[in-house]
Amino acid sequence: MYAPERQQEILRLARDGGRVDVVSLAEQFQVTAETIRRDLKALDRAGLVRRVHGGAIPAGRLDFEPDLAERETTAADEKDSIAKAALAELPGEGTVILDAGTTVAKMAAALPLESSLTVVTHSLPIAARLADHPGIQLHLIGGRVRHRTRAAVDAWALRAYGEIRADVLFVAANGFSAEHGLTTPDLAEAAVKRAAVAAARRVVLLADSSKHGQEHFARFGDLSDVDLLITDSGLSPEDAVAIERGGTEVVRA
Repeated sequence: MYAPERQQEILRLARDGGRVDVVSLAEQFQVTAETIRRDLKALDRAGLVRRVHGGAIPAGRLDFEPDLAERETTAADEKDSIAKAALAELPGEGTVILDAGTTVAKMAAALPLESSLTVVTHSLPIAARLADHPGIQLHLIGGRVRHRTRAAVDAWALRAYGEIRADVLFVAANGFSAEHGLTTPDLAEAAVKRAAVAAARRVVLLADSSKHGQEHFARFGDLSDVDLLITDSGLSPEDAVAIERGGTEVVRA
């Protein structure tokens, strides 16, 4: 099968199923994952699909959002490296906000037992991980819980973040770029993330490199709002330099 024929079939599968993933496509067409990534890149450039974590969605589906289980298994090694590097950004003592996100959750799970911090989060999975930590004073932000992310949103959460000031926020995003800023598929989640950014003196973005250049429905900030981006080596040195020109420090873990 020639590349244009394969790409046409990939486009049909994406439109029929709402999304496609690299691993399944590679198996179906009996080609390498890198070949599929090139196909998706070509379709993305043509404006026919938008690349997302591990695959692609039809153009126009900026509201697509994978569920929590799927996100936990996507770029797992990269997220582990990012989470480990993020630990170095914790203050010796003080208050941190942990946003809802699988990479942030990995960081929470890796907090050393000797940590002595006040932690604020609106993520139920993160709160569950830290509830028994001996050195953590845990504050759980309330609100309506979104089933897809297990995160509290809406007025209660927004009001709570408006009443605090934290030393550091570790925030997640579904997409980030200098052009489109920080984005996520859901407006309610975007509002809470925006409130958390406003509540912190320092903002650290934890995002694997596949999210670079991605654009989703709800925008919650500029990349310049981020003091430090911790990502993986998949982000090219050239892209890292371009981001740093905008005032955001970059660590490629």
